[in-house]
Amino acid sequence: MESTQFSCFIVPKFQAFCFLVFSLAMAFVFLILKYFVMRPRVWCKCVICQAYVSSSWSVKFKNLCDWYTYLLQDSPSQTIHVHVLGNIITANPENVEYILKTRFENYPKGKPFSTILGDFLGRGIFNVDGDLWKFQRKMASLELCRISMRSYAFDVVQHEIENRLIPLFSSFAAGKEDRVLDFQDVFRRFSFDCICRVSFGLDPRCLEISLPLSEFAVCFDLASRLSAERAMTAAPVTWKVKRMLNIGSEKELRKAIQMINLLAKEVIRQRRKLGFSEHKDLLSRFMGSVTDETYLRDIIISFLLAGRDTVASTLTSFFWLVANHPEVEAAIQREADRVVGPKEKLTSLEQLRELQYLHAAIFESMRLYPPVQFDSKFCLEDDIFPDGTAVKKGTRVTYHPYAMGRMENIWGSDCLEFKPERWLRDGVFFQENPFKYPVFQAGLRVCLGKDMALVELKSVAISLLRDFHIVLAEAHQSPRFSPGLTATFHGGLPVLVRGKKSSASTESTAAQ
Repeated sequence: MESTQFSCFIVPKFQAFCFLVFSLAMAFVFLILKYFVMRPRVWCKCVICQAYVSSSWSVKFKNLCDWYTYLLQDSPSQTIHVHVLGNIITANPENVEYILKTRFENYPKGKPFSTILGDFLGRGIFNVDGDLWKFQRKMASLELCRISMRSYAFDVVQHEIENRLIPLFSSFAAGKEDRVLDFQDVFRRFSFDCICRVSFGLDPRCLEISLPLSEFAVCFDLASRLSAERAMTAAPVTWKVKRMLNIGSEKELRKAIQMINLLAKEVIRQRRKLGFSEHKDLLSRFMGSVTDETYLRDIIISFLLAGRDTVASTLTSFFWLVANHPEVEAAIQREADRVVGPKEKLTSLEQLRELQYLHAAIFESMRLYPPVQFDSKFCLEDDIFPDGTAVKKGTRVTYHPYAMGRMENIWGSDCLEFKPERWLRDGVFFQENPFKYPVFQAGLRVCLGKDMALVELKSVAISLLRDFHIVLAEAHQSPRFSPGLTATFHGGLPVLVRGKKSSASTESTAAQ
């Protein structure tokens, strides 16, 4: 009797276990077969593909983007094929215009891209096409283009600068001994506080002088890095199997996203608790039309990615360049004294608009170090690029702003130099063709937050450069980038901060 009961209990469990193992094995086999059927050139022996698969490119180049730049510079059409990735990469402005404008409908984000970033970005604006994209873009456009929203953003940014950023820098500058500060970390905290206040009406207070860690920000960084690594693998089946088995990097990603989801729900809960009908933040505007919390979560993540990571990336590279070009810092200082006043504080959007040289310097820094180094779409139907490149249905096509900023035929023989003057005509900023400078994308998907981002970038730049002298803590060297959806300096940007007034006083005393 006991044996029969034991069998009745154990056998079904064992059968269920065997069925699970069999299902996983069959799923694995299916993924392998599907991958090799859909990607017949995974074993491509061409020089580019072999260099990519073996990582032999890293012997000569610090960054993958630098290797791609070298290949694109060497290509007569400024277009290359990476067969093992099923990817056509271009730095040809005519191709970029064709992808982003002329044949926009034939080059959506596409299902493959949505799959890669789907766990992280969900149905957010950067990961969807069609009606979902149109709805979010229309809603965002209505709000971001309002003068009142720009004024609100300006007030938030100025408050964050005056009450957190300046005090933090002053505390480091006032020390008797030099203390190293990671600019990249500071700017991430700053932009995270700003975007949370502007977009959600909530203040995470990441830039307090104690520099508290934000669990949300840590998980966000991890999810961004691991999602980007999915897109870089030559064999997508590997991450798909790891996700199915919940092991390795996919297990880490799942944990990070679970925490992001919990915290995003808390943001929504607090916004509902505080009320949203009368508030100016973007989330409140969306909550008036969207009730699906998962969808709201996806919208939150998209705004964070757009408003936090890109701004922090741009500020990091901008200050790295300015620290290496003191003549640019001096020119920015002279312009600020003329427009704002030698001892006056920035008080209005109108003053920001008059800072033409500063505007040019920021655009020039993004030409050399765009916050998003490349962007990909997928071809719906067979096509031919203006340069004659044949594009088959289902092919991933990538335009490469980082490489485009280093093309002699686009920017001239001095393309590798940091020269804000190239953007000025008689002292006034001159906007170049957006398809040869697609840093903010171009065409129908052009960045809606461009003006607000520039308000933030210019406000921080002028406020810090007028009061502090920034010294790189490490010797001059070109940056190395970490994997991620936006450009990130590997190891951060360690600097020494010194007050300009105290420095001037010290020099004067020494002279006496």
